[in-house]
Amino acid sequence: MMKNTLGLPIKETKELTNELNILLSNFQVYYQNLRGLHWNIKGKRFFDLHVKFEEFYNDSQIKIDLIAERILTLGGTPLHTFEDYIANSQLKVGKDISNDETAISLILDSLSELLVIERKILSDSGEIEDEGTNSMMSDFISEQEKTIWMLKAWMQ
Repeated sequence: MMKNTLGLPIKETKELTNELNILLSNFQVYYQNLRGLHWNIKGKRFFDLHVKFEEFYNDSQIKIDLIAERILTLGGTPLHTFEDYIANSQLKVGKDISNDETAISLILDSLSELLVIERKILSDSGEIEDEGTNSMMSDFISEQEKTIWMLKAWMQ
């Protein structure tokens, strides 16, 4: 089995970078949705949600950079066009959402989709002993699970 300079199998690492590019694409759509929610939210919860959505998109921006840098570390090339992001994303694009519950529902649905992708990457990175990717996915998953719990509590 051929290995790269990180000691990881070349074929499986290339497949993993493809999965990470799918995650990157989904995070870019998620990020842009959050920006739109931040800009367009209205109603009695405006002040709280406006700040919360900014917190979420700032966190997403950091994760986007981490994902792209991991792709580069593994020898891949991160996708970087909106065309690629839309083609590789499973997330719903939220357009003109100003209602608080609709906004939170979009975030919950998006986080659930991101978890599916991240768990697949976690499994695949574990199989090739890619601790760097594995650790990153574990961190993302635990944080997003907590966010889902909090948003579901808000919805009740």
